[in-house]
Amino acid sequence: MSKKTFRDSLQQGIYKVINPFVRFLIKIGFTPNAVTTTGLILNIGVAAVFIAGGETSNRGELEYVGWAGALVLFAGIFDMLDGQVARLGNMKSTFGAMYDSVLDRYSEMIMFLGICYYLIAHHYFLSSLFAFIALIGSMMVSYTRARAEGLGVECKGGLMQRPERVVLIGLSAIACGITYSFVGDDYKVFVPGIPFHIFETMSVFTLPITVMAVMTNITAVNRLMDAKRELEKKEIVA
Repeated sequence: MSKKTFRDSLQQGIYKVINPFVRFLIKIGFTPNAVTTTGLILNIGVAAVFIAGGETSNRGELEYVGWAGALVLFAGIFDMLDGQVARLGNMKSTFGAMYDSVLDRYSEMIMFLGICYYLIAHHYFLSSLFAFIALIGSMMVSYTRARAEGLGVECKGGLMQRPERVVLIGLSAIACGITYSFVGDDYKVFVPGIPFHIFETMSVFTLPITVMAVMTNITAVNRLMDAKRELEKKEIVA
């Protein structure tokens, strides 16, 4: 089974689970744009939790990271709900599709704003740099697809599309909070001969962000190359 087929099958399985809730939202009058707006508000809440953690907690106190991760996943559900509300409620619109895309970008940037604020507030400066690079990659993954499709080329490939980014950040943040509750903030791994630790409790959250920083930009470049090949084919045919 191809990766695309597996991803689509997984998505359809999730839809079967959430469809009863989708029908409930339609019944009480929720529109797709209202669902999308709710997702944005929840992501503002994610940023608020991270910022509150940066302001009120000490370095190494990671409860806020865990709670923010749970909210990231909850907000991510609404990324799937808006499309299903539009389909099942027969409320599709061209503006709705654009509204969804624009607010998704705002949601992601606001979430990363909170993450960067938290990391800088607690002096994880290198990790905050990787978080910013991950934000750049995330935006470019979306932009390369949008620009390619605007030129008439489909461009959907890659390992770090928005659902994967949301799940990775949400799960790693939750795992970080849980790890902190068991081992505390002073857990560190040292390698003989190296004068600094190579792993600490916070790394449960920051290492996946570092991976995302690399993979999102690789995905964006791969999409750019795929679009280049397809556009060259169209020019030859023309």
